[in-house]
Amino acid sequence: MATEIDNDKIDEAVLALLYLTLHDGSRAWKSFDWDAMKRLHEKGYIFNPVGKAKSVGLTGDGLREAERLFVKLFARE
Repeated sequence: MATEIDNDKIDEAVLALLYLTLHDGSRAWKSFDWDAMKRLHEKGYIFNPVGKAKSVGLTGDGLREAERLFVKLFARE
């Protein structure tokens, strides 16, 4: 049985996990799927993830959305 992957759901989870690894204010470790990171960059949530740095910067919108998704996906009520 083939399962179709919902890339938007993957992107939401990756963005929420980037929030978990925040450091230095708005930087997060970028050890996630490169395709997901590219899509998050295209959506304006992170700065360009290509480069030698091991972390990536979140934009203002990305930081707010990452926090919202982190609470939505991982917080207990």
